[in-house]
Formats: sequence, C-alpha cells, structure tokens
Amino acid sequence: MFARLSAWALTVGALVASAGGAWAALGHPTPWQLGLQDAATPVMADIAWFHDYLLWIIAGITAFVLILLGIIVVRFNASANPTPTRTTHNTLLEVLWTIVPVVILLFIAVPSFRLLFVQLEVPKPDLTIKATGKQWYWSYTYPDNGNFEFDSLIVAEKDLKPDQPRLLTVDNELVVPVNKVVHVLVTGADVIHSFAMPSFGIKIDAVPGRLNDTWFKATIEGTFHGQCSELCGKDHAFMPITIRVVNDNEFKTWVEAAKKKYAVDQSAPPTAIAAAGASAR
Repeated sequence: MFARLSAWALTVGALVASAGGAWAALGHPTPWQLGLQDAATPVMADIAWFHDYLLWIIAGITAFVLILLGIIVVRFNASANPTPTRTTHNTLLEVLWTIVPVVILLFIAVPSFRLLFVQLEVPKPDLTIKATGKQWYWSYTYPDNGNFEFDSLIVAEKDLKPDQPRLLTVDNELVVPVNKVVHVLVTGADVIHSFAMPSFGIKIDAVPGRLNDTWFKATIEGTFHGQCSELCGKDHAFMPITIRVVNDNEFKTWVEAAKKKYAVDQSAPPTAIAAAGASAR
C-alpha cells in the first residue's frame, strides 16, 4: 500500500513539475494549463484577482456544507438518534440562513460591480482600432494612422515556424503600442463573431449592423493570442486573433510600413480596389 501511495505521489509531483511552467502562460494557452492566463493588462489582473477571491468564498461554503453533512450523518442517523426531534421552527436559525447568504452576496457584488465599471467605462484612448469579423477571418482598420485596413488570416499548419502556436497564428498581426489605451470598435460583416483576448481580459460580440466597443492597455510587450469566441460557422475554429505589443518607436516604424503595404487607391475602379485588397491579404 505504501509503495502504491509513494508511486502515486511521485507521478503527481512529476506532472506538477512538468506543467508548473505552463500554468504561468502569458499570451497563449498551454498543455495541462490550470487557471487563467497571466495578465497583460490591469483589467485582466483585476479579473484574475476576482476569480481567486470567488474561489476562496466557494471553498469556504463547500467546506461548511461538508462539515454540516458530516455532523448530520454521525449524530442524526437512525442508530445514534432513534427518536427524532419534532421541532419544526427555529427563529434564530431561520434568521441566520436568510442574513448570511445576503452578506455573502454583498461581498461578491461590490467587487463585481467595480470590475464591470472598469471594463465598460472606456478611458480617453491613445489609439482607436476597428475590428471587423468576417467568415472566417478578421479585418483591422487604423483610422488614427492613415485609415489603412488589412485582413488577418490563420497560418496553415504546414507553414508554421517552431515557436508559433497551432491554430492561433495569423499572417498579419494587430500591432499596438505598449502602455497606451487602445479603444477597439468591433462589428461583424456577415454573422455574429466575438473578439476575445484572454490575456487582456476582453471579450465582446461582433454583431452585423452594430458597433460595440471595448478597450485595453497592455503593459507588457509580446505576442498575444485569442480566438473568435462565438459559434459563427464551419470555420469558427480557424479565425484566431493575434495582437503584437511593441514599444512606441517600433509602432511608428510599423505604421509607416503598413501605410505603404496596405495602401489602396480609392480613385481606382472598384475591380482594381478589390484586387489590391486581395493582394494585401
């Protein structure tokens, strides 16, 4: 028996040791991941804190109920308590089981409302970007930087580089500067999609004919991956979102290059504009 327990403990320890680094993932999911991705924005840090806060409350309630069940099983079974009580009301108990849940809900509601306010109240933006969900890819527009637009499509598995995650890598990344408030306008061109980035703590539906908005302020440079989080059709699982956060100088350099790369002559015939847009993809 001891040998089996020791083997089990060693196996669990090995799994923890091998997956421990994966639990601290930033920017993309990892095998055997537990919990949320590491936060890259203040909002996501608040979400992670609230998640852990709720876990403690849930654990406390679960332990309390388990203890009560244990007491009932031991003290009030048929052999230990052959003559059951005929009590039908207990004023103190009834008051407590009404007030205590209300107090618990207040402890949940106050930080929840604060978090909702932070998520929905968009601060003064440093940059505005429009994200349009299409079947099945994303188009991004930079109205503050020349109003250029480009499409972002998934990279086929055969074309991936060793450090690029499968089903999450795109050909043209959404590039933003670090430590800047980015206001994202989100809409859909055909069906309902959903713009979601776990490390940023954002998720909002892209609805045709409606303009929704969200925001983020990435405080860490790097590449971050998300996905469409709405069942939007047969290629729903193949329209990832990749955001690359860079410093100010890199962003300015990228913008100048993007203006040339994705430039479209609006005075040209519609067929030429369509061909230019297709080549930019």
